[in-house]
Amino acid sequence: EALNRLVAEGFLVFRKGQGFSCRPLDPQSILDLYETRMAVESEGVKLAARRASDDDFHALRAYIKESESAYCSSSPVDVLVDLDEEFHMRVAGLSGNPELIRILTNINARLRYVRCIDMVGRETKSSSDHRAIVEALKSRDEERAVSVMRKHITKRSEETTNAVRTAYSQLYVPPGM
Repeated sequence: EALNRLVAEGFLVFRKGQGFSCRPLDPQSILDLYETRMAVESEGVKLAARRASDDDFHALRAYIKESESAYCSSSPVDVLVDLDEEFHMRVAGLSGNPELIRILTNINARLRYVRCIDMVGRETKSSSDHRAIVEALKSRDEERAVSVMRKHITKRSEETTNAVRTAYSQLYVPPGM
């Protein structure tokens, strides 16, 4: 039952005669997840602009201010990913839509490993993107909030997909070729 649930949630694959195995890590599946993430978060930020209170936006801004020092230091990769996921989950929470939150939680869990790969050795500018998202939300500008969110996720998607491609080439191309 548990294994079948993991298959249904996209964490494992099942092949008749072979059993259960980890899902493949390939650039196309990563891109597919990011496209889905973009759709979910675009709707989430639009709903947040409509539904959240000014106090909610102040709390989101305070969260960014609290976490900003981690983005500027040499924080461990998992801490950076945690901070980024938490920001996006808070925005999704402001949508007031529990299904959207559930779907985003699943996507984040499935992307977490590759997001960690992408963050290794790279300074992130997420906090400036996050501030721009909050400012658009605060002004209740749905179009701008969606635009900034989409740009932010597109950038992360491209960087992550390239990191996975690079990792693949290093794994599967023999040295000296």
